[in-house]
Amino acid sequence: MITAEQLKDVVARVDALHHYLGIDKKKIEFEEEQLRTQAPDFWDDADRAREQMKKVKDIEKWLKGYENVKSEAEELQLAFDFYKDELVTEEEVDNDYAKVITDIENLELMNMLRQEEDSMECVMKINSGAGGTESQDWASMLMRMYMRYGEAHGYKVTISDIQDGDEAGIKSVTMKFEGGEYAYGFLKSENGVHRLVRVSPFNAQGKRMTSFASVFVSPLIDDSIEVYVDPARVSWDTFRSGGAGGQNVNKVESGVRLRYQYEDPDTGEQEEILIENTETRDQPKNRAKAMQLLRSQLYDRAMKKRMEAQAKVEASKKKIEWGSQIRSYVFDDRRVKDHRTNYQTSDVDGVMDGKIDGFIKAYLMEFPEEEE
Repeated sequence: MITAEQLKDVVARVDALHHYLGIDKKKIEFEEEQLRTQAPDFWDDADRAREQMKKVKDIEKWLKGYENVKSEAEELQLAFDFYKDELVTEEEVDNDYAKVITDIENLELMNMLRQEEDSMECVMKINSGAGGTESQDWASMLMRMYMRYGEAHGYKVTISDIQDGDEAGIKSVTMKFEGGEYAYGFLKSENGVHRLVRVSPFNAQGKRMTSFASVFVSPLIDDSIEVYVDPARVSWDTFRSGGAGGQNVNKVESGVRLRYQYEDPDTGEQEEILIENTETRDQPKNRAKAMQLLRSQLYDRAMKKRMEAQAKVEASKKKIEWGSQIRSYVFDDRRVKDHRTNYQTSDVDGVMDGKIDGFIKAYLMEFPEEEE
């Protein structure tokens, strides 16, 4: 049974949310932005109208989220009082408490996601490290972990491209997380190198082995965001999609390979960006999807340059190394530990089934971002 102190804490957290979410200001802003949608010529510019509708929905989402936790806190107070009069059970009070705490924490987490790109969908690429079959198996385990996470959080997870391993697992995979909310905001915490320590099933001597796989996450942008792609730097070729699919796979070159000669705007250094897409049997659709992935990568590079510039200015902030080893999964010791936040858990099976919310929350609390 919850205590009076726990009830006070809930009320205090709801009051704090009212303050730092700026609810009163958002209510005024919502009315003003909604009024703009009622203009007679509102739909004359469809793109601008869609942007305006999105702005209205975003504000409304915060207002509804706050009103929801406020209502739940009031219901919890009533349940607590009714329990004293034996009108409700202890279990009912505890259930109400668990619900309001979960919703408060979700709102607090969302408030940490203040950058423009945080609310976007995202692209994740997993590459196996050196180590052959063991590393390739590890990459496939991470793919499964993130797919489970995505499914549990209402994202539509699709595979854009996958390269199978030599004997088992995968060499690389590119996945998209669409639908849902704040896909990039949450999954950006997974950027970096993931280390596995276990007794390898692929080692005849049963030795304990260490494997690595890298994870890269970038925002998946849509046509509403302008990103310049120099057509002179783009080249294409096609290939036959691999895997099961019948005769069409063998006869039609539906897979596309996009090469882009990227030039760093600061240093002038050139680098080739390579993107392959085999998502559909339709080559034009695969070309369009490959171009979307390229635009997302270019946006991501510009975003990270902006973050690096911010980090230099704000010397007090901890620097986030995008390519550094971030987490160890030690199966024999039943331990998964994040090296950036020191958050750890012994629920290895749960983590590998996609229960990584604790790691994501710890990361967002450790590296909060101020709105620009």
